[in-house]
Amino acid sequence: MTRVSMRVDGVTYTDEVEPRTLLVHHLREALGKVGTVVGCDTSNCGACTVHLDGQAVKSCTVLAVQADGAEVTTIEGIAEPGGALHPVQKAFHEMHGLQCGYCTPGMIMASIDLLKENPDPSDSEVREGIEGNLCRCTGYQNIVRAVQQAAGEMKSSATPAAPETTGAQA
Repeated sequence: MTRVSMRVDGVTYTDEVEPRTLLVHHLREALGKVGTVVGCDTSNCGACTVHLDGQAVKSCTVLAVQADGAEVTTIEGIAEPGGALHPVQKAFHEMHGLQCGYCTPGMIMASIDLLKENPDPSDSEVREGIEGNLCRCTGYQNIVRAVQQAAGEMKSSATPAAPETTGAQA
């Protein structure tokens, strides 16, 4: 057994793990972060995507020991303070960017990473940005729309309001 310590969704956890334990299994089984889905265990589907030190990774490709000392954010950790949905979660709901929901946590995590790098992606850039995440139910169009709606919302909420002017002109 190996001792690991990681900060997951803002909480520090220290545990003993088998060195071969995948991060996805540690998150689900030891920490109860069941929103991180085991889809394929082969890194093909992306359902297990989390953020590791701010970067989207497929948690079935990372050993828990490799996350020692890291900051991990799961789908459970992206809601706003007070529990309001993250803009990407909200957009997926509003734009029907999910059907069965199995791929949705990983798709949302990949989309957040995409929008961090490209805050105003085109249709093709969204498709390229989420290409490592598979959805077997949708045609991806509503997912693309959801990501673009979230991009617009995030951009407008990040844009500072114009300063108010007084009646006098200089």
